[in-house]
Amino acid sequence: MATPFKYEAIFENNGCFIYFKDRAPRLMSAEQNVQVNSQEAVLLKCGNHFMEILKQTDEEEVEAMIIHLYPELLKKLYANELPKTIQINECKTHSEVIVSKEVISKFIESLEFYFVNPTLINNDLLELKIKELILLLIQSKNVCSIQELISDLYSTQSVQLKNVIELHRYSNLNQEELAKLCNLSVSSFKREFKKVFNDTPNSYMTDLKLKRAKELLSITEMPINEIAYGVGFNDPLYFTRTFKKKIGSSPSEYRSAN
Repeated sequence: MATPFKYEAIFENNGCFIYFKDRAPRLMSAEQNVQVNSQEAVLLKCGNHFMEILKQTDEEEVEAMIIHLYPELLKKLYANELPKTIQINECKTHSEVIVSKEVISKFIESLEFYFVNPTLINNDLLELKIKELILLLIQSKNVCSIQELISDLYSTQSVQLKNVIELHRYSNLNQEELAKLCNLSVSSFKREFKKVFNDTPNSYMTDLKLKRAKELLSITEMPINEIAYGVGFNDPLYFTRTFKKKIGSSPSEYRSAN
């Protein structure tokens, strides 16, 4: 993947294990907004997710390895074993789980060997590697999170619009992307948003971002470009134009006056 990179990951009926080799993205979903580090892995449950990696250098590329986990496949592979591995025991966690590189590094190395030697791969070996991955995850320090996620593969998830907006109020997501995180069409999302916030998505989110920008301009010495990115604008010039239109002065003028 070349940077800058933004990807819409939709897993309607499966979980997804993703390992990032060199640089890792910010992951955004209905339940979490988290920065993953390089050489770490993340486990995503069914639902809509967005991955975003900002550009740091010219001609930069990012490498990732992705394994999809389908409920039907897990049931087939584990038969009567799976119910024993997904008992929750009062674990309370988020749906996205960062798995440490110490746990998973050797497994990734073994997969890379088969990418170099694809003629060695067969169905029996693929099944074995999937079971190996699940067993490694179950034995990791994130066992409660892994168990909860696997359990979630078998149940329908509900999403609260207000929670999604609160979580991503300073993210660079447009209303179409926010609607997908809420599992709603754009028209339904707008209607529900109006009921909850008594405003349009664009107006409400812009006001939130500008309010935070005013706070940062007043209490920090952060460069204006960094403030723009930090509150969810991907274009500092657009941020400046929007700020001046809504507030009545440019960001630099507002800072000087406060």
